[in-house]
Amino acid sequence: MPADRQKLQVSRRTLLQWGAAAFAMPSPLLADQAAPLRIVSLDYGLSSTLLSLGLPPVGISDGADWGKWVVEPKMPASVADIGTSFEVNLEILAELKPDLILTTPYLDDLLPRLQPVAKVIRLEIFAPGIGPILPAAMAATRKLGAAIGREGEAEAFLTRSEAFFDECRARLSGQRIPPVALINFMDARHARIYSSPGLFDNVLGRIGVRNAWTKASNYWGFETIGIEELARIEDPEARLIAFDPVPPDVLPKLAESPLWNRLPFARPGHFAVLPPVLMFGMVNEAMRFAQLLTDHLERQS
Repeated sequence: MPADRQKLQVSRRTLLQWGAAAFAMPSPLLADQAAPLRIVSLDYGLSSTLLSLGLPPVGISDGADWGKWVVEPKMPASVADIGTSFEVNLEILAELKPDLILTTPYLDDLLPRLQPVAKVIRLEIFAPGIGPILPAAMAATRKLGAAIGREGEAEAFLTRSEAFFDECRARLSGQRIPPVALINFMDARHARIYSSPGLFDNVLGRIGVRNAWTKASNYWGFETIGIEELARIEDPEARLIAFDPVPPDVLPKLAESPLWNRLPFARPGHFAVLPPVLMFGMVNEAMRFAQLLTDHLERQS
């Protein structure tokens, strides 16, 4: 995981139950074997997708922080934590005897150490030139489904996700929904702000909400800005939404900041903090974001 990687009314329980393009096609041995595949995933988005395809991984990277950044769907306690994505514990990895290891272009430096252990499938979601992330995540879901012999489950999952986005859009249609700017605070003076071609920006468009930050970002879908740059958002109705975790000193410092208090977002009702959502995720994380944002905007309308 990169250092910067710091997702009709539907219940939370239902959302959980609903719950990349360089790619190696599955061999007949992998596709047809009787026992479930033993898969290790080095990417949170791919890990959550496996859960939705009904095949939990036997090991994941950065497992200790799953509840901090991903939250939903819940990772089974039986899944082994193999260390960070940059410092994979090769001893634990070998002991897991995986059939497959899932990775992304971001971790290509690890390939010489992973390939002797098991077959590696490398899926692209976030990469230069990949374009909008939500369609890329859906394409990667189909490729993953084909690789593990779960094409039907992948299509069913994507069909449910499209219906879910449609329902969120329907819930917000006809209401006066303000544009929103989406951030994660780095500290009291800096934030990551999300825009095109990122996952959050794609979801906003999919459910009919305008992004108040119109400047395109890097291929991960964000840029780092100084808090003062939020003054570039001129729409007086715009709302600022931050995601947990917020560093503990940020909000007290902002409350005392003359700069922050001159921004329109300092007005009551123009700023909110939502639970964590992984912007470096895939379809599950897009659905979690859509759910949280739709619930919030409905409460505010």
